[in-house]
Amino acid sequence: MSPLRVLIADDDDLMRAGLRAILSIDETIIVVDDAADGREAIERAGLHKPDVVLMDVRMPGLDGIAATRQIVTATPQTRILILTTFEDDDYVFGALGAGASGFLLKRTRPEQLIAAIHTIAEGEALLSPSVTRMVIDSMARRPPPDPHALRRLHNLTPRERDVLELVARGLSNTEIAATLVVEESTIKTHIKRIFGKLSLRDRVQAAILAYETGLVRPGERPATNR
Repeated sequence: MSPLRVLIADDDDLMRAGLRAILSIDETIIVVDDAADGREAIERAGLHKPDVVLMDVRMPGLDGIAATRQIVTATPQTRILILTTFEDDDYVFGALGAGASGFLLKRTRPEQLIAAIHTIAEGEALLSPSVTRMVIDSMARRPPPDPHALRRLHNLTPRERDVLELVARGLSNTEIAATLVVEESTIKTHIKRIFGKLSLRDRVQAAILAYETGLVRPGERPATNR
């Protein structure tokens, strides 16, 4: 198996060095380069086409959110994992809206960071628990969904809607398969079709859409007996 190629983007020299040291623990990860601001991150992501970019949010010149948007447009195969000290709503939704596949706080333990990189590289999405709570709480405070937004779900079959609902509640493929009493391979097929029909990159975007459209509301029990 080829090693995972990672680019580090952070304006703090000590942080970049520390992240390099942490990632060196895992022999399956190679740090291909680093960048001190958003523009460097875009340039070096285009040069190296890494599997994952560890992206800081606040950087001089061009911030991490703007850099994320440009990188995922230019090199869609590159996954962005936002790593920051901030938990402000604007940063969370800005980063996720720009195409980031994960959002972790810098106080995350080294082993959790390494695991997160592998998760992101495998095409999954990941949020720290505090960020997940923030997303759900924010969605709960929003007004009722616009009927026009619901039209995005019309192309889904009833079972695909069931799967999307469970994805939004944070269940893994294995857990969804157990809930719906089907094979895990069937769930993977459903998820692939959902992403294709709704033009979604990953599970984070799927979860946000499910809350935005009102398919899932915080506190409700899943309605999967169809």
